[in-house]
Amino acid sequence: MVVVVLAAVLLLLLLLVYRRLRLLRSGGIHVAMRVRIDDSGKGWHLGVGRYQGDEFAWFRALSLRAGPDRVISREGLEIAARRDPGRAETPNMPQGSRVLRFDTPPGSPTPAFEIAMSTDTLTGFLSWLESAPPGRRLPWAS
Repeated sequence: MVVVVLAAVLLLLLLLVYRRLRLLRSGGIHVAMRVRIDDSGKGWHLGVGRYQGDEFAWFRALSLRAGPDRVISREGLEIAARRDPGRAETPNMPQGSRVLRFDTPPGSPTPAFEIAMSTDTLTGFLSWLESAPPGRRLPWAS
């Protein structure tokens, strides 16, 4: 019986590792996210983010869910604040991370959230956030 349980745990771990590697190899980036924003530094979850056109899909690292755990549309998305992570937060995010807080409009079904990523990844994220959505023409870029 113990052997069966150990085999099941090992299989589960292998599935998690395979899922993470598959996401990273298909253009994923390491990103930590939290939805509960407070001063405690708790609530961060490591994951893999991937750009999908106008959306940023986030997959929690320790999840067997087939699809993304959270999908963020860049339309109307604005950075409310930037900061360095607190001492209690750093073990729960990628090394050398910066934290971005996003507020959502009142009445929105999506609560405010924070993401943390390394500075190199942040450069790419900001570029994606500020670029024009596909098919949309910028008046000042003609």
